[in-house]
Amino acid sequence: MRAMLKKLEDEAMRLPARSRARLAERLLASLDEESTDPDAERLWSVEAERRAQEIASGRAKGIPAGKALTKARAALR
Repeated sequence: MRAMLKKLEDEAMRLPARSRARLAERLLASLDEESTDPDAERLWSVEAERRAQEIASGRAKGIPAGKALTKARAALR
């Protein structure tokens, strides 16, 4: 199995950039399809609505996206 995977990876790396990007997109999409929890989308929608209501009511305060991304990147280091 490892030899077959290595061969496949080597062949994929010889593809033009556009073809590699398309292959990567399809592979990532296939992972999403396999791991999707049927209730996940509904639950995230409920959570997003709850958070929006907290911000609208003043119970929570948002932060600028740039600041949030900077903080998240720092946490990953």
